[in-house]
Amino acid sequence: MSLRPLSSPTTSTAAPPRWAVRAAHLTTLVVLPSGLWRIAVVLGYPAGYTEAGFEPFQTFGSKAWMLTLSVLCELVAFLTVGLVRPWGEVVPRWIPLVGGRRVRPMAAVVPAALGAAALTALWAGVPWWWTYPHENMTPTGNLVVGILYQPLVLWGPLTAAVTISYYRRHRTAQRRGRTG
Repeated sequence: MSLRPLSSPTTSTAAPPRWAVRAAHLTTLVVLPSGLWRIAVVLGYPAGYTEAGFEPFQTFGSKAWMLTLSVLCELVAFLTVGLVRPWGEVVPRWIPLVGGRRVRPMAAVVPAALGAAALTALWAGVPWWWTYPHENMTPTGNLVVGILYQPLVLWGPLTAAVTISYYRRHRTAQRRGRTG
């Protein structure tokens, strides 16, 4: 049985630009403030809610959902880093069945582009946080939560920019492979 990859990269891509690497890593940071806030709520800190507003968050289901949401957001943000790292081009060997195989560029670009569009649409209203009523929050809590959620507005556009960079690098490599 051969330990060689079933498929290997046939063309070499250029290194990602420094701005794309920074943008990819920034995606993991823009989701962090809201995730930490949700974890504080899970741990029993009212985090800006009034006593009555905090009560619904004390159920097991609410806590499980907020913790899961925080972890999932961070993991999804971390996937953007794959667009500037080698594991975004060749699946790490430790992953069963597909480890060592080349990642087809469009298999990364399409989900990343769709995700970027969805994230942009999802968080587009966050800048207007303070125009919506939040009766279940204290005035200070309303201010702090609004500030903690503002970075999420950048998540979709950052992911889009890194995705475009990934696409361009791989498109150029494919062209080089055809002509070279």
